[in-house]
Amino acid sequence: MRALVIADHDHQTIKGSTLNTVTAALACASEVHVLVAGHNAGAAAAAAAHIAGVAKVLHADEAGFAHGLAENMAAQVLALAAGYTHILFPATAGGKNVAPRVAAKLDVGQVSDITRVDSPDTFERPIYAGNAMATVQATDATKVITVRTTGFDAAAAQGGSAAIEVVSAVADSGLSRYVGSEIAKNDRPELTAAKIIVSGGRALGSSEKFAEVMTPLADKLGAAMGASRAAVDAGYAPNDWQVGQTGKIVAPQLYVACGISGAIQHLAGMKDSKVIVAINKDPEAPIFSVADYGLEADLFVAVPELVAQL
Repeated sequence: MRALVIADHDHQTIKGSTLNTVTAALACASEVHVLVAGHNAGAAAAAAAHIAGVAKVLHADEAGFAHGLAENMAAQVLALAAGYTHILFPATAGGKNVAPRVAAKLDVGQVSDITRVDSPDTFERPIYAGNAMATVQATDATKVITVRTTGFDAAAAQGGSAAIEVVSAVADSGLSRYVGSEIAKNDRPELTAAKIIVSGGRALGSSEKFAEVMTPLADKLGAAMGASRAAVDAGYAPNDWQVGQTGKIVAPQLYVACGISGAIQHLAGMKDSKVIVAINKDPEAPIFSVADYGLEADLFVAVPELVAQL
């Protein structure tokens, strides 16, 4: 059995989500290849070759891959699909955009958001916003899979010595074009890669209070900042801070939830964190059901006191 991992990269470096996906692929197949499709992405291909456990890197270089347009990426994967029993994507925005197109063209069922590999054709995945775990068996000859990266340890970024094979790049399909993007500037760690996250909820009451209370704590801990959907919807925090089923799935070493009640969709995005600390004045708040440490207190008093002690 051979597995193909579709690398998540910025043309220069391989993103951490790819390392988690390689670990999942190694549990599926005896031989793992990585596809780096990009534009002037030789550095990313070289980095992929060093990932432990990877046997070969396929490098497709074409201007049409510069912005990861789904139509072009899917066409490239399909051009290589015949040689693989498993095709795995990280369950990132890019992976979720491309994988369904590949599955549809191959006329197979996609297995989404896996968190465990039981055997080459049997996988565990969350359903009902993570309230239940389903074990599913895929009987298709080619299995198209997206990997919830928080469910797998990262493969070592160094230690491998895979060969790099240049493959023919598919031509730009012309079905879509890149118009532009607005990139949020942030000096803090990227949310999905951060080891420590402090998150605030609607209880903070305003964007000013959110910044006043949460920023000093994040500064002290060197943490990324997150927010519940309610806080984002209320305008207290930007969209890219949203943690949850409809936001970002995170699993840091430490997650500090301040004034977050713990709605199902939020818990689905952070309950795999190694240590969860919850501060909430409502003793019945669902967040306490997943917290390792819970403090029943007014966050406007408790958080500044915590900052003063750090």
